Amino acid sequence: MRTVTKKDLTDRIADATKAKRTLVKGIVQQFLDEIVTELSKGNRLEFRDFGVFEIRTRKPRMAQNPRTLERVPVPVKSTVKFKVGRLMKESVQNVASEGSSAKPESLERDAPSSAASQPSRPPAGI
Repeated sequence: MRTVTKKDLTDRIADATKAKRTLVKGIVQQFLDEIVTELSKGNRLEFRDFGVFEIRTRKPRMAQNPRTLERVPVPVKSTVKFKVGRLMKESVQNVASEGSSAKPESLERDAPSSAASQPSRPPAGI
């Protein structure tokens, strides 16, 4: 899996639309800025079939410092939640199912028999 950057997307859009890269870069950046602005106002953004961005508030809680084991209060925190839309969900599931079907059949058939041939471990605590 490779990482796709904003520049990669900007270049693809510019090539597809035959628009100047600087114009496309400005539009993409403005779009992202608008998302941030609306979320900072507490608004919910809904893009049909793509997904929904919304702010969720986490309650204050007590946590523990793993190094010192000291109990530490964690204040209220706002986070962005993204709920996947229908088309994206279907598209990602198709990618996942294609990836799992790429596994050779011989490995699928051999997996249970090789697990059975290994000596069994005694239960923990014996």
